[in-house]
Amino acid sequence: MAEIGFNQNGLEKFAGPGHWNDPDMLEVGNGGMDEDEYRTHFSLWAILAAPLIAGNDLTKMTPYTVEILTSREVIAVDQDPLGKQGMRVAQEGPFEVWMKPMADGSKVVGLFNRQRTVEQITVNFSQIGILGEAKVRDLWRKKDLGTFKNSFSAYVPTHGVVLVKIQAK
Repeated sequence: MAEIGFNQNGLEKFAGPGHWNDPDMLEVGNGGMDEDEYRTHFSLWAILAAPLIAGNDLTKMTPYTVEILTSREVIAVDQDPLGKQGMRVAQEGPFEVWMKPMADGSKVVGLFNRQRTVEQITVNFSQIGILGEAKVRDLWRKKDLGTFKNSFSAYVPTHGVVLVKIQAK
């Protein structure tokens, strides 16, 4: 999943309404990954505007698998009408920041930790074309986090993601 998904960077010029890049079906719920890794997988596919094709046995879904596959806010990222595929805007070793522009002018940002320890990752608003203050919402937690100036930082779990929507004030 990681190799296929993270290697989609640079392919955004080939994606848009009516022609989507397809990194493969989702593996959420198939075993082999933990809950944070499944959330990472689904978040990356949403940022990529990839087809969300469930590849798991629907008769054996855990409540957590259902929660991931039916997250309205994250699905809305994938299906945003602007139709832009996101891209990596920063990388420092195993830490990656990806951004997807949205039709409402906001930016969805994934802070990805590809390391085996919990780490703090920061997105500088200038990296995503926002100057000054912005409102931040955590899409997985379905929670507004407040207004931040110039940057946003979060502790990201092992092989995990923090997926936020950032709206300039």
